[in-house]
Amino acid sequence: MKFHKSHLLVAVFSYFGRCPTSTRLRWGRALGWLSARLLRSRAHIVSTNLALCFPSLSAQQREALQARHFRLLAQSVLDRGLLWFGRPERVLDTVRINGLEHLDALLKAQRRIILLAPHFIGLDAAATRLTLFLKESATLYTPQSDADVDALVREGRGRFNRVHLISRRDGVRGLIRQLRAGVPVYYLPDMDFGLEGAAFIPFFGMQAATLLATAQIAKNWNAAVVPIISRLNSETGQYQVDIPPPLEDFPGDQSLEDATTRLNQLIESWVRPDPAQYYWVHRRFKTRPQGEARPY
Repeated sequence: MKFHKSHLLVAVFSYFGRCPTSTRLRWGRALGWLSARLLRSRAHIVSTNLALCFPSLSAQQREALQARHFRLLAQSVLDRGLLWFGRPERVLDTVRINGLEHLDALLKAQRRIILLAPHFIGLDAAATRLTLFLKESATLYTPQSDADVDALVREGRGRFNRVHLISRRDGVRGLIRQLRAGVPVYYLPDMDFGLEGAAFIPFFGMQAATLLATAQIAKNWNAAVVPIISRLNSETGQYQVDIPPPLEDFPGDQSLEDATTRLNQLIESWVRPDPAQYYWVHRRFKTRPQGEARPY
């Protein structure tokens, strides 16, 4: 029988879906230590981002922050086994959530909903936990090059409800179709995709190419924007997902640029209490204003 790497992935992730929490955490610590040393290009990106965003920290403080970031990142990767293969009651116990009443009220009012999920380590755990509450949802998705692996990821993400995975090649139009149909959309607003549909907006004191789509969609389709803030406790292996009330008067009468500046400031305020929880492995500042050197 022909062996596919998806078979190995299923075996590995299903193991982490069944093993005790203490075992899962030991593997997370080991993988976090290794990944910080083996993934040198990613480690360079993380150290660059931390130096740009937290210049007041000492080199030793940033090194400690980076080590903790890789520890949390590794744990979140292993925890996909729990999310995709663990018992539903164990997922509920591992991923705690506050604020579902805000979503419930919006659903009863038949409001269109943008679930605003910045790139925190726990965003996959938060998405899975929400599928145990929502009957249907949609999000953008980068198809995997291997068809078997792609099927595994799709099945894992759509395990508990109907999840519409919209290819990034289709852009936000596919998401808007789902939003218009009343399906809540899980939207990640904070990646650098170049300047098309974006503007340079400050983020931790750096000009960052930031998509204007959140404000534009909310304005055009009268959608409520509901933050999804997730954090992972590396000592207990539990995730905490907080859902505040929807943003008030967003975007209101503000320009798209001013409304997006407000979003970036909010994301900063959510990151600052525990910066290691943010996804610093992304090249957040790869697109630069004309004449400015690229930091990576």
